[in-house]
Amino acid sequence: MMKALPRLALLLVPLLLAAGPARAAVSTQCPPDTDGVDTDGDGNPANDHVCIHLAAGDGFADMANGRLLYVFGFSNVTGVPNARVMQEAMLGAQLPAPTLVVKQGQRLYLTLTNVGMMMRPDLFDAHSVHWHGFPNAAPIFDGVPEASIAINMGASLTYFYAAELPGTYMYHCHVEAAEHIQMGMVGNLYVLPAQDGTEREYPAGSGRRYRRFAYNDGDGSTGYDVAAPIQLASLDPEFHDASLSVQPLPFAAMRDTFPLLNGRGYPATVDPLPRSNSHDGRVSQPVSSLIRATRGQRILLRLSSLSTTEYFTLTVPGISMQVVGRDARLLRGTTGENLYQTTTTLTLGGGESADVILDTAAIPPGTYFLHTTHLHALSNDTEDLGGMMTEIVITP
Repeated sequence: MMKALPRLALLLVPLLLAAGPARAAVSTQCPPDTDGVDTDGDGNPANDHVCIHLAAGDGFADMANGRLLYVFGFSNVTGVPNARVMQEAMLGAQLPAPTLVVKQGQRLYLTLTNVGMMMRPDLFDAHSVHWHGFPNAAPIFDGVPEASIAINMGASLTYFYAAELPGTYMYHCHVEAAEHIQMGMVGNLYVLPAQDGTEREYPAGSGRRYRRFAYNDGDGSTGYDVAAPIQLASLDPEFHDASLSVQPLPFAAMRDTFPLLNGRGYPATVDPLPRSNSHDGRVSQPVSSLIRATRGQRILLRLSSLSTTEYFTLTVPGISMQVVGRDARLLRGTTGENLYQTTTTLTLGGGESADVILDTAAIPPGTYFLHTTHLHALSNDTEDLGGMMTEIVITP
């Protein structure tokens, strides 16, 4: 009888929409920027506030081998009228969550609305947003339920962040974190440096000039032409199936057999288009991992990991990796010297990030592969030749 609950959930949808969550008091806060101070340094003192509205709920995503998984996740409902957020966002979970990008100096007002679990009406899980690695001045906005607020079903909370430090971060739900991260509540997040928009030549005398940078380096050494956010994660399909069929969750036996880049396994990672799921046709995997560059360009990989089960090592055969930042901090000594690391492999554990430059100046045109060195992670469950891998296409 318990396994029949998802079908029961569909029968209950009209009642749920009519009787409860659909009439929830969804509220957002987006104060106008009227202080007259240009905090992001773009010359306009009236545009420094950024307002984003996310919804948290459930949905479905197809793995690269065609297996449909039940997931939890976030979706972007910015601009959706408050009265329609519940209807629009139900079953709208995305894997990974919508990518968040802000500029240094901007003030982010991030509203999270919990729309509930359409396929599990018996669940009343609260959710939160935890900006991982961010030095939040106010614990109430940190998303850790022991020190802040968790948002119950039908409720909303607007978080406030002053984006003062550039770099690559990540975000996830911190309520019942082991479960909710495993179920897919993870996303890319990064802060662009104030140095963006200025022009610097690097190396000096080379004639190569950049206007986009990973950090405020002062010398142009983190300059890049092409940027690619790549988030590592992995899923255990048995855990997801147990959640959908209302069975005990196998935490102790968790074994992730779907290693993912931006929520997809190879070859789906190189599909440049957003991918819809086979359950209801909604876009559930919006972020491609395909990287394209012209020979001579520098590629910035914004790498982050939110795996709950293991470390992963990445490599790009044929292209060396220069690590210029770790955990949203520029690798620079106390006396100003660069501490960048040139390597052929890079290992990340859950909660770690790295900013990596790939210089293609001396690289022959062709297709290169960014992949894990863990052979067991180069598969989609029992299907070989997949998993944690994508392509870097260098054109002449």
